[in-house]
Amino acid sequence: MLWIKTLHIVFIAAWFAGLFYLPRIYVNLAQHDEPAVRAVLVGMARRLFRFTTMLAVIAVIFGLWLYIGYGIGMGPGNGWMHAKLFFVLLIIGYHHACGVMLRKFEQGRNTRTHTFYRWFNEVPVLLLFIVVALVVVKPF
Repeated sequence: MLWIKTLHIVFIAAWFAGLFYLPRIYVNLAQHDEPAVRAVLVGMARRLFRFTTMLAVIAVIFGLWLYIGYGIGMGPGNGWMHAKLFFVLLIIGYHHACGVMLRKFEQGRNTRTHTFYRWFNEVPVLLLFIVVALVVVKPF
């Protein structure tokens, strides 16, 4: 079980590295109009999104293995796990939103400013803090 937990944590860290960096690419995309620069940035974002998606899938699989296979967070007194799963769904939604934004950049249909993406980039920090606090503190 400890190996599965270790792999879960490592893949979550890698997933979040992508979620932290992808919107930074969007900030740059929103600031630049040069076709050559945009082509490079869109290519970077596309490759990062694909790789980050694979990391997310693996992280979720290991998390489900811990939850279903070992029963971590099941039973009475584990309300923190229900809250964690809710926030994991929000993180998956954020990841999906990154994909939607990428498609808009690929199609040249982005209407948002670099300032929006700077704020959007802060969302995964907050979500990660909440999930880690729920797992470590187990407040309910």
